[in-house]
Amino acid sequence: MRRLMKSVIMIVVCTLTGLSMLKAQSVVKGLVKDALGGPADGATVSVKGSAGITVANAKGEFELSVKQQPPFTLVISYVGYLPLEVVVEKTNAPQLELTLSGESKTAEVVITSRRRKEAAQKVPIPISIVGGPQIDDAGAFNVNRLKEIVPTVQLYSSNPRNTTLNIRGLGSTFGLTNDGIDPGVGFYVDGVYYARPAATTLDFIDIEQIEVLRGPQGTLFGKNTTAGAFNITTRAPQFRAGANAELSYGNFGFIQAKASVTGGITQKLAGRISFSGTQRDGLIEHVHTGRMINDLNNLGIRAQLLYKVSDKFDLSLNADASRQRPDGYAQVFAGVAKTLRPDYRQFDNIIKDLDYRPVSYNAFDRKIDHNTPWRSLNDHGGVALNADARIGKGTLTSTTAVRYWTWGPSNDRDFTGLSVLQLSQAPSKHMQWSQELRYAGDFSKRLSGVAGVYILGQQLNTDPYHTEESGDAQWRFSQSTTSNLWATPGLLEGYGIRTNSELRSFSGAVFGQLDWAVTEKLHVLPGIRYNYDTKDVEFDRVTYGGLQTTNPALLAIKRSVYTDQAFTADVQESNFSGQLTLAYQASDNINAFATYSTSFKPVGVNLGGLPTAGGQPMLELARIEPEFVRHFEIGVKTMPTSNTIFNVVFHNSNIDNYQTQVQTAEVGVNRGYLANADKVRVWGVEVDGSLKFKKHLTLNGALAYTDGTYLSFPNAPVPLEEVGGRQAFKDISGQELPGISKWAGSLGAELVSKEKKFLGEKGKIFLAADGFYRSSFSSSPSPS
Repeated sequence: MRRLMKSVIMIVVCTLTGLSMLKAQSVVKGLVKDALGGPADGATVSVKGSAGITVANAKGEFELSVKQQPPFTLVISYVGYLPLEVVVEKTNAPQLELTLSGESKTAEVVITSRRRKEAAQKVPIPISIVGGPQIDDAGAFNVNRLKEIVPTVQLYSSNPRNTTLNIRGLGSTFGLTNDGIDPGVGFYVDGVYYARPAATTLDFIDIEQIEVLRGPQGTLFGKNTTAGAFNITTRAPQFRAGANAELSYGNFGFIQAKASVTGGITQKLAGRISFSGTQRDGLIEHVHTGRMINDLNNLGIRAQLLYKVSDKFDLSLNADASRQRPDGYAQVFAGVAKTLRPDYRQFDNIIKDLDYRPVSYNAFDRKIDHNTPWRSLNDHGGVALNADARIGKGTLTSTTAVRYWTWGPSNDRDFTGLSVLQLSQAPSKHMQWSQELRYAGDFSKRLSGVAGVYILGQQLNTDPYHTEESGDAQWRFSQSTTSNLWATPGLLEGYGIRTNSELRSFSGAVFGQLDWAVTEKLHVLPGIRYNYDTKDVEFDRVTYGGLQTTNPALLAIKRSVYTDQAFTADVQESNFSGQLTLAYQASDNINAFATYSTSFKPVGVNLGGLPTAGGQPMLELARIEPEFVRHFEIGVKTMPTSNTIFNVVFHNSNIDNYQTQVQTAEVGVNRGYLANADKVRVWGVEVDGSLKFKKHLTLNGALAYTDGTYLSFPNAPVPLEEVGGRQAFKDISGQELPGISKWAGSLGAELVSKEKKFLGEKGKIFLAADGFYRSSFSSSPSPS
């Protein structure tokens, strides 16, 4: 495999190097400076009325291929400035020197989601943009904090592995993670897809910008995204030497340090190294030890090299590593619900027989007495090589990446001071490698777009095995009959299961999207995608410990708690999906669009153990059918005045074979199992906007209404309060999906002073406030 990867990299690099030698017939060269005389790194330069476009480098230099004859007009756009237009009389003139002036009242935000730099208000995609300065100012150092700025994002995490990242309530199953399915929200950092949801809990390191795209984006990104995507860009190396450092303090002993250094190493080689560290004291008191647990202890580092092979060919090498060593992810009681089980199986009667009382039934007391230590060792990192060759009016990009994830947990799965489940550990090791090759740019004066090929391989192993082990109180919680045999001394104490499993998966895709300018105002954007996915699973679980006996009745009790289980599964699926968007630019300040798209979330497998029937695993539940999404939305993006933005979007998604997590009272089915709900619908309306007063006061806000419903789910598991009744399944058609708040919103304001001096340096003082609201939501797959 290593030799194959090396060969692929060499072929791609050599191909790009050769292609980068192509020369345009007519070239305009220039230098763009900002109002202070510094280089306008990243300024976009285009020909007015043409599809030609280029981007200024770190020194502000640009080189633009032009096919039409002069005179023509160059348009220079740069974040924070009004566009500058310059008439070019001849193409063989000396290098142009252009200086921007006139700060924009509402700075155009430039995005790269469509693989080229564009103004966000001109792109026919519902998108939320959070810039690096806003992230820093708001203290949004990870996705969990980011969701308070972007209300359409939902993130739920009981620990890094059991993390759910959704957009508009869709993406991943709500509840505990099953490793056998793919996320529906793509998480990309500098063009590299992060496959494990644990990556979303890590601290951001030196972020330039985060773009949150809502709705299916399978025709733009390598990995299929049925619900949306996070497109995260880090700050690139600069040839001009620079450094920054930041130190933050907060309550509960919060302290965070960030630092970054960048500069030129040689004339063509620049580097950047960035560091982030976060610590905070625990928030939950362990009443027996007196320790405060659920703290933060995060470290991260990123190193980057940028090699300018030529004006048309760049190579970048990125490496990063992050680790989390918290004392915690413990959970407190949220309450006790009465079920339909007999009285002797009710929680209050069980703990009464065991002479136990929880330390508190009030979650806001933040107190626990757990007798198994909590541990969440989370490591994540990787290396990526990116090559960009500017060919014709576009860019050919190759992105090769290898990433790892290791997970070392310890949990008290019964959440009490009793020894019910005294061990619950699922140490895992994950490796992924990916290769993407795409071309984005202009094919003609009226036709532009992106086309690419993507492959992703993954391997997930237990490290060395997963363990679930019973304590001396397990018998009373598992007791399902009134037989005195359940109380046999030592019957279930130390009785457990060890699971060895391996998941190997492969995803391949060909994708593309065009932007056809039918007229200057009307654009048609068709897109298509072909997916091929395979997953191979080897699952082997064996029991151990407990009372060694040949008594059939005692053996039957043990088997009712844990059983041996082994199975293999080999699933594969291929499908076509696509989209069609109509965009109409009514004026410079009004952009309307309508999109219809289809998408698939890949086929899945159950990897937490299967439910049993008659003591045998239900093998028919090993395969999880792929989700099929039919989605449409209409929206309008407006700038009513030069300092105002107002956008509205209506969206609707219908999903067949919705992949959902099913909780079960069967102890041996660790973290529940996956199933398909027949039909689901999610629809809603989103409004966002901003208002800027005289360059100093900015107001921004967003409001989202989202409704998620099971259209058809006749065989759903019963909710908690109906466990133990006559039926194990229930028709919940017409009821709400989990994890979706009907209303969510955010509101923020920032007041910035005029330029002042501090310690002899020029700067600005700012005062900001942010607010966030969510209405209630269901936290159970079956509304409870």
